[in-house]
Amino acid sequence: SHKLIPTASIGISIFPADGSSPVDLIKAADAAMYRAKDQGRNRFAFYTEVMSREIREKFNAAAELRRALQDGELLLHYQPQVSATDGRLMGVEALVRWQHPTRGLIPPLQFIPMAEELGLIEDVGRWVLDEACGQMRRWLDAGVPIPRVAVNVAPPQLNDAFVRHVAQTLAATGLGPRHLELEITEGALESGEQVTSILKRLRAM
Repeated sequence: SHKLIPTASIGISIFPADGSSPVDLIKAADAAMYRAKDQGRNRFAFYTEVMSREIREKFNAAAELRRALQDGELLLHYQPQVSATDGRLMGVEALVRWQHPTRGLIPPLQFIPMAEELGLIEDVGRWVLDEACGQMRRWLDAGVPIPRVAVNVAPPQLNDAFVRHVAQTLAATGLGPRHLELEITEGALESGEQVTSILKRLRAM
Protein backbone atom coordinates (compact mmCIF):
# COMPACT_ATOMS: atom_id res chain seq x y z
CA SER A 1 0.00 0.00 0.00
CA HIS A 2 3.01 2.28 -0.33
CA LYS A 3 4.40 3.91 -3.41
CA LEU A 4 8.17 3.32 -3.65
CA ILE A 5 10.45 5.35 -5.91
CA PRO A 6 13.83 3.60 -6.10
CA THR A 7 17.04 5.36 -7.09
CA ALA A 8 20.34 3.89 -8.25
CA SER A 9 24.01 4.69 -7.87
CA ILE A 10 25.84 3.16 -10.81
CA GLY A 11 29.53 2.47 -11.29
CA ILE A 12 30.81 1.88 -14.81
CA SER A 13 34.01 0.12 -15.89
CA ILE A 14 35.09 -0.54 -19.48
CA PHE A 15 36.93 -3.52 -20.94
CA PRO A 16 39.87 -3.70 -21.51
CA ALA A 17 41.04 -0.29 -20.21
CA ASP A 18 39.76 -0.83 -16.66
CA GLY A 19 40.39 -4.58 -16.38
CA SER A 20 40.93 -7.70 -18.42
CA SER A 21 38.92 -10.11 -16.26
CA PRO A 22 35.41 -10.10 -14.82
CA VAL A 23 36.82 -9.83 -11.29
CA ASP A 24 38.92 -6.76 -12.16
CA LEU A 25 36.04 -5.11 -14.00
CA ILE A 26 33.65 -5.67 -11.08
CA LYS A 27 36.21 -4.23 -8.64
CA ALA A 28 36.61 -1.16 -10.84
CA ALA A 29 32.84 -0.72 -11.24
CA ASP A 30 32.44 -1.10 -7.46
CA ALA A 31 34.96 1.69 -6.85
CA ALA A 32 33.10 3.89 -9.35
CA MET A 33 29.78 3.12 -7.66
CA TYR A 34 31.13 4.36 -4.31
CA ARG A 35 32.28 7.54 -6.04
CA ALA A 36 28.73 8.00 -7.37
CA LYS A 37 27.40 7.60 -3.82
CA ASP A 38 29.96 10.07 -2.46
CA GLN A 39 28.82 12.61 -5.05
CA GLY A 40 25.24 12.53 -3.77
CA ARG A 41 23.78 9.18 -4.93
CA ASN A 42 21.23 8.58 -7.68
CA ARG A 43 23.84 9.11 -10.38
CA PHE A 44 26.55 7.27 -12.32
CA ALA A 45 30.34 7.51 -12.37
CA PHE A 46 33.00 6.05 -14.64
CA TYR A 47 35.99 4.30 -13.12
CA THR A 48 39.32 6.17 -13.09
CA GLU A 49 42.75 5.15 -11.81
CA VAL A 50 42.47 7.90 -9.19
CA MET A 51 39.70 5.90 -7.51
CA SER A 52 41.96 2.89 -7.03
CA ARG A 53 44.64 5.10 -5.54
CA GLU A 54 42.11 6.64 -3.13
CA ILE A 55 40.91 3.19 -2.07
CA ARG A 56 44.49 2.01 -1.49
CA GLU A 57 45.18 5.14 0.56
CA LYS A 58 42.04 4.53 2.62
CA PHE A 59 43.05 0.93 3.37
CA ASN A 60 46.55 2.09 4.30
CA ALA A 61 45.09 4.77 6.57
CA ALA A 62 42.87 2.18 8.28
CA ALA A 63 45.87 -0.08 8.90
CA GLU A 64 47.88 2.86 10.27
CA LEU A 65 45.07 3.92 12.61
CA ARG A 66 44.68 0.37 13.94
CA ARG A 67 48.43 0.28 14.53
CA ALA A 68 48.25 3.66 16.27
CA LEU A 69 45.72 2.25 18.73
CA GLN A 70 47.84 -0.82 19.39
CA ASP A 71 51.18 1.03 19.66
CA GLY A 72 50.00 3.88 21.87
CA GLU A 73 50.35 6.66 19.29
CA LEU A 74 47.17 8.45 20.38
CA LEU A 75 47.40 11.08 23.11
CA LEU A 76 45.13 13.58 24.80
CA HIS A 77 45.48 17.34 25.13
CA TYR A 78 43.33 19.03 27.76
CA GLN A 79 41.65 22.35 27.03
CA PRO A 80 40.49 24.36 30.08
CA GLN A 81 36.80 25.26 30.35
CA VAL A 82 36.54 28.59 32.17
CA SER A 83 33.53 30.51 33.49
CA ALA A 84 33.04 33.68 31.45
CA THR A 85 31.69 35.56 34.48
CA ASP A 86 34.39 35.01 37.10
CA GLY A 87 37.22 33.13 35.37
CA ARG A 88 36.68 30.06 37.53
CA LEU A 89 37.92 26.73 36.12
CA MET A 90 34.83 24.64 35.32
CA GLY A 91 36.69 21.65 33.94
CA VAL A 92 38.84 20.47 31.06
CA GLU A 93 37.95 18.98 27.68
CA ALA A 94 39.89 15.95 26.48
CA LEU A 95 40.96 16.38 22.85
CA VAL A 96 42.55 13.44 21.05
CA ARG A 97 45.65 13.78 18.88
CA TRP A 98 47.58 11.26 16.81
CA GLN A 99 51.36 11.34 17.26
CA HIS A 100 52.27 9.78 13.92
CA PRO A 101 55.83 8.42 13.74
CA THR A 102 56.58 10.15 10.41
CA ARG A 103 53.84 12.78 9.88
CA GLY A 104 54.05 14.33 13.33
CA LEU A 105 51.08 15.50 15.39
CA ILE A 106 47.81 14.99 13.51
CA PRO A 107 44.69 16.92 14.70
CA PRO A 108 41.36 15.10 15.13
CA LEU A 109 39.71 16.68 12.09
CA GLN A 110 42.18 14.77 9.93
CA PHE A 111 41.50 11.30 11.35
CA ILE A 112 38.25 11.20 13.38
CA PRO A 113 36.01 11.33 10.25
CA MET A 114 38.14 8.54 8.80
CA ALA A 115 37.75 6.53 12.03
CA GLU A 116 33.96 6.93 11.76
CA GLU A 117 33.95 5.90 8.11
CA LEU A 118 36.14 2.84 8.73
CA GLY A 119 34.22 1.66 11.78
CA LEU A 120 37.08 2.41 14.20
CA ILE A 121 35.44 5.26 16.10
CA GLU A 122 34.23 3.00 18.92
CA ASP A 123 37.78 1.74 19.54
CA VAL A 124 39.12 5.31 19.52
CA GLY A 125 36.27 6.49 21.75
CA ARG A 126 36.85 3.74 24.31
CA TRP A 127 40.55 4.63 24.48
CA VAL A 128 39.77 8.35 24.95
CA LEU A 129 37.27 7.64 27.73
CA ASP A 130 39.65 5.30 29.58
CA GLU A 131 42.60 7.66 29.28
CA ALA A 132 40.64 10.78 30.28
CA CYS A 133 39.09 9.11 33.33
CA GLY A 134 42.46 7.69 34.36
CA GLN A 135 44.07 11.12 34.10
CA MET A 136 41.23 12.72 36.05
CA ARG A 137 41.73 10.14 38.81
CA ARG A 138 45.45 10.94 38.96
CA TRP A 139 44.72 14.68 39.17
CA LEU A 140 42.26 14.19 42.02
CA ASP A 141 44.69 11.94 43.89
CA ALA A 142 47.38 14.61 43.51
CA GLY A 143 45.06 17.31 44.87
CA VAL A 144 44.71 19.18 41.56
CA PRO A 145 41.38 21.07 41.81
CA ILE A 146 39.80 20.19 38.45
CA PRO A 147 36.00 19.72 38.77
CA ARG A 148 35.44 17.44 35.76
CA VAL A 149 36.75 16.18 32.44
CA ALA A 150 34.64 16.41 29.29
CA VAL A 151 34.84 13.69 26.63
CA ASN A 152 33.38 14.01 23.13
CA VAL A 153 31.14 11.14 22.05
CA ALA A 154 30.45 10.43 18.37
CA PRO A 155 26.94 9.28 17.34
CA PRO A 156 28.08 5.73 16.38
CA GLN A 157 29.33 5.24 19.96
CA LEU A 158 25.87 5.69 21.49
CA ASN A 159 24.85 2.08 22.01
CA ASP A 160 24.38 -0.40 24.85
CA ALA A 161 28.06 -1.38 24.81
CA PHE A 162 29.05 2.25 25.41
CA VAL A 163 26.79 2.52 28.46
CA ARG A 164 28.40 -0.61 29.90
CA HIS A 165 31.88 0.69 29.12
CA VAL A 166 31.24 4.01 30.88
CA ALA A 167 30.08 2.13 33.98
CA GLN A 168 33.10 -0.19 33.86
CA THR A 169 35.55 2.69 33.39
CA LEU A 170 34.12 4.67 36.30
CA ALA A 171 34.28 1.58 38.49
CA ALA A 172 37.83 0.69 37.41
CA THR A 173 39.18 4.19 38.04
CA GLY A 174 37.08 4.87 41.13
CA LEU A 175 36.01 8.14 39.53
CA GLY A 176 32.76 9.69 40.71
CA PRO A 177 30.28 10.26 37.85
CA ARG A 178 30.12 13.97 38.70
CA HIS A 179 33.71 14.26 37.48
CA LEU A 180 32.83 13.05 33.95
CA GLU A 181 30.95 15.06 31.31
CA LEU A 182 29.92 13.51 28.00
CA GLU A 183 29.54 15.86 25.05
CA ILE A 184 27.43 14.78 22.09
CA THR A 185 26.67 16.40 18.74
CA GLU A 186 23.24 17.60 17.67
CA GLY A 187 23.26 14.88 15.02
CA ALA A 188 23.18 12.23 17.73
CA LEU A 189 19.76 13.44 18.86
CA GLU A 190 18.37 12.82 15.38
CA SER A 191 19.02 9.07 15.66
CA GLY A 192 15.68 8.29 17.26
CA GLU A 193 14.24 6.76 20.40
CA GLN A 194 17.07 4.27 20.91
CA VAL A 195 19.61 7.07 21.42
CA THR A 196 17.19 8.92 23.71
CA SER A 197 16.95 5.80 25.89
CA ILE A 198 20.74 5.47 26.02
CA LEU A 199 21.17 9.13 26.97
CA LYS A 200 18.62 8.72 29.79
CA ARG A 201 20.58 5.71 31.11
CA LEU A 202 23.83 7.65 30.96
CA ARG A 203 22.27 10.62 32.73
CA ALA A 204 20.83 8.38 35.45
CA MET A 205 24.28 6.91 35.98
